[in-house]
Amino acid sequence: MQVFDEMESEVRSYCRHFTEVFVKASNATMEDSGEKTYIDFFAGAGALNYGHNNPRIRRRLVDYLLEDGITHGLDMATKAKASFLRRFRDVVLKPRGMSYKVMFPGPTGTNAVESALKLARKATGRTGILCFTNAFHGMSLGSLAATGNAFKRGGAGLPLAHTTFMPYDGYFGEEIDTAAYAEKLLDDPGSGVDRPAAVLLETVQGEGGLNAARAGWLQRIEALCRSRGILLIVDDVQMGCGRTGTFFSFEKAGIEPDIVCLSKSIGGYGLPMALTLVKPEYDLFRPGEHNGTFRGNNLAFVAAEEALAYWEDGEFEREIAAKARLMQQSLQRMCEAYPACGGTVRGRGMIQGIAFAEPELAVRLCRAAFERGVIMETSGPRDEVAKLMPPLTIERPLLEEGLRRVEQCLKLLAEHPSDATILAGRT
Repeated sequence: MQVFDEMESEVRSYCRHFTEVFVKASNATMEDSGEKTYIDFFAGAGALNYGHNNPRIRRRLVDYLLEDGITHGLDMATKAKASFLRRFRDVVLKPRGMSYKVMFPGPTGTNAVESALKLARKATGRTGILCFTNAFHGMSLGSLAATGNAFKRGGAGLPLAHTTFMPYDGYFGEEIDTAAYAEKLLDDPGSGVDRPAAVLLETVQGEGGLNAARAGWLQRIEALCRSRGILLIVDDVQMGCGRTGTFFSFEKAGIEPDIVCLSKSIGGYGLPMALTLVKPEYDLFRPGEHNGTFRGNNLAFVAAEEALAYWEDGEFEREIAAKARLMQQSLQRMCEAYPACGGTVRGRGMIQGIAFAEPELAVRLCRAAFERGVIMETSGPRDEVAKLMPPLTIERPLLEEGLRRVEQCLKLLAEHPSDATILAGRT
């Protein structure tokens, strides 16, 4: 790790937690320089829904490169982009009865969010954005202004403006309807809350602690937007592409966002790519008004097109549902078996975890899991949730083995709550 300590900025993060040099990866496993194999319950923070080095996608990429296919094309018309657009229309949009224009805003999730915010402001003539407690939307200034995490916000170096935060579903407990709270403030001329250009939300707050909004709450927020001329933006950067069970995380709630932000696994192979899906009536940018050098990653188009083959029938969705049930049942059983840890299960689909009343327990659980060959991370404003987010393609026996190792660590946590040496796996 010496070269990283000497050369890389102090801002580096994940390599401080996963203190090995990784050299190889395949689907849901990674191998370090000492030939130790790890089960990946992190999946590139959600960028690897289809696993590491997915063979069917890799073949398409290698063939494309050997054919001298275009790699960088700005927003020029290319064969790879045309093929992806047709496939996305036929496999994703048409079967769901959706009509969106596809915008390529740049390579990352925050690019998609920034473009969505700009469009909402252009469409409505208003500047404010209504967002939610514990939200995470990206690290550039517009997205960061809509992000709740105080640590992340503190890195901006200047005031973050034009956002109003409302309590997310369940913030005060299930008995309080925070959608009604937001509605009251928006309609009260004495509340000091101006009508915003858009409401921006995640259906499951991945970085915010695996808080999952109920379908009824999402429907009430949508109704609030519709009746007041407010655009509804769903940030599906981490929760899209099947992470919660369906291609879009909002499908089961039956809502129709005006704008949808996708990134991470839409690139299919961990390649940088982002989409901003816009209802045609809000496709208002003039040519070149929103720009970016790397919005035409043709390798990502090729990989993304092949990845969509997983969604041509319902089989992949059924597999995800079965694995999600296994995760939920296993985690629930663990929490019940070791009540001294005070853990509760959170999340939805194949992004679930254990929330601890004492945040340090989540940190120590993830550290112990890494020592035992499982890569997983924390989330939440206090790092209080130990998060499991394996590739959707993980083999069931490997998923079961990873869960078994997590349970071993939780057992140690319960038996030795203050013994960091034992918990870290160095006995």
